[in-house]
Amino acid sequence: MRLSRFFIDTPLSLGTHTLSETQTHYMTRVLRLGSGDALQLFDGSGWEFRATLGALSKKSATVELHERIAGLPESPLHLHLGQGLSRGERMDWAIQKATELGVSEITPIVSSRCEVRLRDERADKRLAHWQQVAISACEQCGRSVVPVIHPPVALESWLASLQADLKLVLHPVAAPLESHVRPASLAFLIGPEGGLSDEEVQAAQRSGFQAARLGPRVLRTETAPVVALSVAQQLWGDF
Repeated sequence: MRLSRFFIDTPLSLGTHTLSETQTHYMTRVLRLGSGDALQLFDGSGWEFRATLGALSKKSATVELHERIAGLPESPLHLHLGQGLSRGERMDWAIQKATELGVSEITPIVSSRCEVRLRDERADKRLAHWQQVAISACEQCGRSVVPVIHPPVALESWLASLQADLKLVLHPVAAPLESHVRPASLAFLIGPEGGLSDEEVQAAQRSGFQAARLGPRVLRTETAPVVALSVAQQLWGDF
């Protein structure tokens, strides 16, 4: 039977660990786990820990970490997704599925056709929310390393700072992905709901991006990363 997996945002080691109030509530009140139940913890280091839920109180609980095991290996292909900022569930879906598909980094991109604008406290809350979406996806899919979710940045800033062996911007009139030589690191630029403007595509190309297509149909902003990352993992990763 597969053990329930939980991400703990602090370095783990063998022995006794005290859970936070939030973690205790989720495990004992939501999932109804009790003292003596087995579970598996990970801290993003690539290691996993088999553990047993110990003493319980209203606001905290202890777990006994009794075995350290190697986690699921990461894909040999380093994938950085530049995802155009889109509304609520669409952005959550893109982040969740990209995490399940082995993405290494995700940067929400602010471009001219974005319908969402985040500032200050709201931006911080959305970033924390996206990070939790990625953590939950890791808990579900078996990943032991949580991808990095960067704060939203303007497209021009991302283009100027990005480093990758192969940089691709999705475009309906371009060469297919399989026409490219196998990279060690790959960056995808995907537009928001309204797509990227011609000027933004040209700016990406001046920054070293090459146009690539995923077939004859136009994909929604939340569908495009699923298809792009799946194809990349099939060609050069661990599928």
